[in-house]
Amino acid sequence: MTTPEGTTPNTDEVKRKFREALDRKNQNHTKAADHLNGRSKAAGAHTNASHKREFRRKSG
Repeated sequence: MTTPEGTTPNTDEVKRKFREALDRKNQNHTKAADHLNGRSKAAGAHTNASHKREFRRKSG
């Protein structure tokens, strides 16, 4: 990666910019994950059915 002057950018500067971008991204994720702390309103969503499912062959 070269700049118009023909010099290479400082790697510490590039790392700092990437770190800042990653921190901004992580801050956005923490704001959206607030709902995960609550309890689910659907009780027993993944329980067994009260009867065994019956499969029938299609006739014809």
